[in-house]
Amino acid sequence: MDCRSRHYNLHFILYKFYFLLNTVKYITLVLDPIKPDRDKLAQDWEEVTNIYAERDGSKKSPPLHLLSLLRTITRTLHSLQPPISAVQQGGGDAGLRRLLPLVHLQEPYPIQETRLSPETHQPTRRRHSADVPHHPLDPLTVTELNTVRKIIQTHDFFKNKAYALHSVVLEEPEKKLVLRWKKGEPLPPRKAAVVARVGGASHVLTVDLGSGEVTRHETGHMSGYPTMTVEDMTSVTWAPLASADFNRTVVERGVDLADLACLPISLGWFGKSEENRRLIKVQCYSMKDTANFYMRPIEGLTVLVDLDTKEVVHITDKGKHIPIPNAANTDYRFAAQNSYQRLVNPISIEQPKGPSFTVEDDHLVKWANWEFHLKPDPRAGVIVSRAMVQDPGTGEMRNVMYKGLTSELFVPYMDPTDAWYFKTYMDAGEYGFGLQAMPLDPLNDCPRNAYYMDGVFAAADGTPYVRSNMVCVFESYAGDIGWRHSESPITGMEIREVRPKVTLVVRMAASVANYDYIVDWEFQTDGLIRIKVGLSGILMVKGTPYANMNQVNDQESLYGTLLSENVIGVIHDHFITFYLDMDVDGPDNSFVKVNLQRAYTSPGESPRMSYLKAVRNVAKTEKDAQIKLKLYDPSEFHVVNPTKKTRVGNPVGYKVVPAGTAANLLDINDPPQKRGAFTNNQIWVTPYNETEQWAGGLFVYQSHGEDTLEVWSNRDREIENKDIVVWYTLGFHHVPCQEDFPIMPTVSASFDLKPVNFFESNPILKIPPNVESDLPICKADASA
Repeated sequence: MDCRSRHYNLHFILYKFYFLLNTVKYITLVLDPIKPDRDKLAQDWEEVTNIYAERDGSKKSPPLHLLSLLRTITRTLHSLQPPISAVQQGGGDAGLRRLLPLVHLQEPYPIQETRLSPETHQPTRRRHSADVPHHPLDPLTVTELNTVRKIIQTHDFFKNKAYALHSVVLEEPEKKLVLRWKKGEPLPPRKAAVVARVGGASHVLTVDLGSGEVTRHETGHMSGYPTMTVEDMTSVTWAPLASADFNRTVVERGVDLADLACLPISLGWFGKSEENRRLIKVQCYSMKDTANFYMRPIEGLTVLVDLDTKEVVHITDKGKHIPIPNAANTDYRFAAQNSYQRLVNPISIEQPKGPSFTVEDDHLVKWANWEFHLKPDPRAGVIVSRAMVQDPGTGEMRNVMYKGLTSELFVPYMDPTDAWYFKTYMDAGEYGFGLQAMPLDPLNDCPRNAYYMDGVFAAADGTPYVRSNMVCVFESYAGDIGWRHSESPITGMEIREVRPKVTLVVRMAASVANYDYIVDWEFQTDGLIRIKVGLSGILMVKGTPYANMNQVNDQESLYGTLLSENVIGVIHDHFITFYLDMDVDGPDNSFVKVNLQRAYTSPGESPRMSYLKAVRNVAKTEKDAQIKLKLYDPSEFHVVNPTKKTRVGNPVGYKVVPAGTAANLLDINDPPQKRGAFTNNQIWVTPYNETEQWAGGLFVYQSHGEDTLEVWSNRDREIENKDIVVWYTLGFHHVPCQEDFPIMPTVSASFDLKPVNFFESNPILKIPPNVESDLPICKADASA
């Protein structure tokens, strides 16, 4: 790239920053209208001008339009005033459009939603503005979100104050009201649960949409802060550019500001220095010559920023001797590859008779013998509610699960050094799992026969926006077998009875910065629910002076694996905790541990010496149900309804079938583990409490760990024959390898919720086999 081209790029990025700056100055004031030190900011930007003039002056003077632009920015900084937030006044969405490429604000309203056209199998658009709630659990509509926004704007507490709304979601009605409700009846009162930041404090409110009143207003009393807004995450990445020290360091490292990409990194909690101030760390990368900037870290450069004021609190720069890794072979995009391999021919599922599922009233999914309510959520990603399965004998729809969701994700990295020790993410509670959901790619994320659903959320000023194609629903057939049996002609009965297994999959994918998570809720006709998590995306890597392992004297000091020249993939864990409010044939259930134990025969009783027996123990209290899985202490874990029996007398139930059982190996007194204490066991059982839904607590950001699932469970409340919630944690240990470079093949794990004496017999005994006349006739491609 020649100098003129390079200056053009810098000119473009600075113009972009000039427009962003006007938005940032407002967003800075949203949370706490602290007057910035305008003279210091202006002085710093004059110094930025000088840095570029000095650096480029030895080759060629920077163009006049560039210096003029920098001076314009300087003058803008001089003129900064702390008015009431434009976002709060309702004028902030234009700024948001410039600032937030991840938030697809669509205008004019109504917002639209992608659907699948059954005729063309192509996505179509449906307008959201006319949406009305049909079910007590339906998410807030565009109209309702706008109503909440107006109520907040005119409420005495918010008038003439800067504020930000960190969460605006449906406050679900009492469970008993939802269970009693029948289609066609009036809905229970619609309310919004709002989390706001005002004047440096966190507030929890209930807004009654019918009365237009704020009916509850509490100040957050626990440690920690709410989930960051998208505006928080985006604006803070620009904050370091206000520091001349930061810009000087970047330039000295040989990186143009035009090539800079920075990430907001939650810093956990490690002591008093982080108290009473909402802080975040920012680390940066070089985008030069690759889209995969994660593989080009500016190692050792960490900026501590105040999230409320956007003040640069501290800059740490300890990695100047570490080169920025080369961009070669890092770009994963299809268009960037010199060639490609077609290892398999394309596969598509065709349904000539149409799909077997319907989505009624936008959120009620009906398929085969299943029915459930589905909605996107900014924190959990998706919420599956009121899951019921049809009894093949009676035709009755029977309750299985009242509510299931991703409660929290804990991702600790195993590098204790200065630039890495704090990387102990809580991806749902800190970043918002649903906020990080990217549009699903038809034909690749989801098959051709998929149905798509958007999420409609609220920006920091309450304005509705859409996460398009956030969830997909599709039927899946992978050649699996539902059941089979064959008999040999030797028996006189030549029998071949086989039934195909077709399942229904609900999928969402979240890209939390570098990492991608794919979460599937898979429903099977035999009554099983499989919850699966796939991990893909890009490793968070560390820069290193080493280009080859023959240069390394102590491999353990790498804290990971050398993946490429100057690139280390750091060892880390993933723990995904699920909330499962099981209502097996009703809300009152019990948790039964069925332990397999070795037993011995009496002398002379049998040629056998030993066998296994099943010993059943009903958990009386929460501590009885804290389960650490052990390979040589096998158990089954049943959720049963003790008041409902099969015709032969067994209590009806479902069992948790564990998998993905990597255990957390951190010391329980390690500060990250205190916050992530919900991973100390793989299974917990608690009595239903509508305030206990998030395993890391309501306010996770910088929390101290005093409001976690472990704290609740240690109260040791009674759980026998009660409305209970099961919590299960999928665990992954990840020691990176070269196959993970530059992008990771997907690795998955799952666990099952499986009927156990729930049905009188095999519930899919009577399903028919496939026959040719029911299937489409597909012609092979000419090249086949």
